[in-house]
Amino acid sequence: MSAVLVRQAVVQDIPALAALVDQYRQFQGQPADPMAAQAFLRERFDHGESVVFLAAVGAEPAGFAQLYPLFSTVALRRAFILNDLFVGPAWRRLGVATRLLEAVEAHGHTMQAVRLSLNVARNNPAAQQLYRERGWCEDQQFLMFNRSLP
Repeated sequence: MSAVLVRQAVVQDIPALAALVDQYRQFQGQPADPMAAQAFLRERFDHGESVVFLAAVGAEPAGFAQLYPLFSTVALRRAFILNDLFVGPAWRRLGVATRLLEAVEAHGHTMQAVRLSLNVARNNPAAQQLYRERGWCEDQQFLMFNRSLP
């Protein structure tokens, strides 16, 4: 098997990323809509609103991770939300997610971020285990609340 290579995505990667994002959205219970996925990514790139890492095995796109920047007023530093991490079914259990997390963590260090945060589904123990193995900790200080908007 070829090595897993991870790099920060560029605008030319949008078609490959859009296919992965569409698979990810379907995994999350959304209907297929590759054109909407492509438009969404294009907007993020056009406005510099996220940092996306693309994993490939050989020439095949295998997964992606998407970070959104934010800032901590208390720490007076940047922080990131790891909003999306997805590995295509054919590439799971091959270290792709680990390599994506390594890239995300390295980016956080490079940007001198105070923290990286993520949410993981309670019914996804495999992902929870991976995050714990990499040193991510469940927050013991704060509860997260969400308010859905129409």
